[in-house]
Amino acid sequence: QVQLVESGGGLVQAGGSLRLSCVASGRTFSGYAMGWFRQAPGKEREFLAAINWSGSDTYYADSVKGRFTISRDNAKDTVYLQMNGLKPEDMAIYYCATNKYAGGRYYLLRSNEYEYWGQGTQVSVSS
Repeated sequence: QVQLVESGGGLVQAGGSLRLSCVASGRTFSGYAMGWFRQAPGKEREFLAAINWSGSDTYYADSVKGRFTISRDNAKDTVYLQMNGLKPEDMAIYYCATNKYAGGRYYLLRSNEYEYWGQGTQVSVSS
């Protein structure tokens, strides 16, 4: 059984930074691409960033490009999301997820290609 556990959320002032972590267990972490998503109250789940199995390819939503950075450490079975320049509109529950595939832009940008999800971590941004 694959388990994903996010951490690192919290309350930060606008302009501040947070680094989210997601530790995976239950299967070979390095064999799969990973992604980060978020969902704000009353809104649909939003794709934020994705990274292929090796970390050589990354993709970002326009809303976070230049502010957020996804990375992974396969030795630690962990994927990260460094978030800088946080804005009040970034407030949401943030989720990590494992993709069905190791890479490929077509698959990494589609939420229905992600098969396991964490429980989420809350990010709050005060203005």
